[in-house]
Amino acid sequence: MGHPEQRNPHQPSSVFIDGSSGTTGLRIAKRLQSRPDIQLITLPEALRKDESARAEALNSADVAILCLPDAAALEASALVENDHTVIIDASTAHRTAPGWDYGFPEIHGARAALAHSRRISNPGCHASGFIALVAPLVSAGVLPATAALTCMSLTGYSGGGKKMIAEYEAPSAAAQLAAPRAYGLGQHHKHIPEMMQIAQLHTHPTFVPVVANFYAGLEVIVPIPAGLLSTSAREILDLYSGYYAGEPLIHVDTAGISATAESGFLNAAAFAGRDDLSISVHTDEQESAGAPLTLVARCDNLGKGASGAAIQNLNIAIGAPETTGLRYAS
Repeated sequence: MGHPEQRNPHQPSSVFIDGSSGTTGLRIAKRLQSRPDIQLITLPEALRKDESARAEALNSADVAILCLPDAAALEASALVENDHTVIIDASTAHRTAPGWDYGFPEIHGARAALAHSRRISNPGCHASGFIALVAPLVSAGVLPATAALTCMSLTGYSGGGKKMIAEYEAPSAAAQLAAPRAYGLGQHHKHIPEMMQIAQLHTHPTFVPVVANFYAGLEVIVPIPAGLLSTSAREILDLYSGYYAGEPLIHVDTAGISATAESGFLNAAAFAGRDDLSISVHTDEQESAGAPLTLVARCDNLGKGASGAAIQNLNIAIGAPETTGLRYAS
């Protein structure tokens, strides 16, 4: 078949998941198995790592989804030798690479590019929340591109893959796993380049990811110090509402901007099992322009932060309704 412009809409699109045994790949495969518009290409276990068999599967697919480590994703993408297979890479390898389109359709201008792209890089989980919060503000000129931002992101342990899941769920799990653990403290986290490029920032943000003892969920927090913005919290909410108007997978919480939402707490696992993302703005001085704010994005690190985003990009690539097979609040 080929790209949506050439494919028969009455014939299923063939999809090959390279790396279908990993956490993200398994979840994508499970969710595509029951779709009549998708024909999954699978390899026998004995051929799963055979390069010639993988190359044949990659080149015969309408869409190839790479759920591989970075080096393996670079090798797999090089195996595709035709001009019709759409590659969706879930690794970090191509997120800032020339010739690849960043798979966050809600960023203005991205959806049209993705509809015609044959090289799509799936966003990182932490990056998705950060970009959802920061990109609209920079684009509107409300937040300076030179702003030195900080970001803390709390994630469930499933983001660490099979090895980390096994560590946390082992009957004799180490005591140190009971408490949240910060990591990436050297400011070289692999998501930072895409956070800067897609949000159009000129200054490296200070980013602190934290993994905690819950399976799935993500809470990305960007504090805005007093005086950095000349707008009020209500104006920021209005800006988000306008920017994401009509987007079914991004919700802007306009019910209130008080710091006491959910009895003073925001649950990082509130969106576990879903493929949408929520944005909220918090302050105790809601009518004051330039007051300090806390911007928060919440989603499932395996949903909008991984497999859900890949399926959303797959739907765009094959010309299916964008939210087909996705779980979200209407």
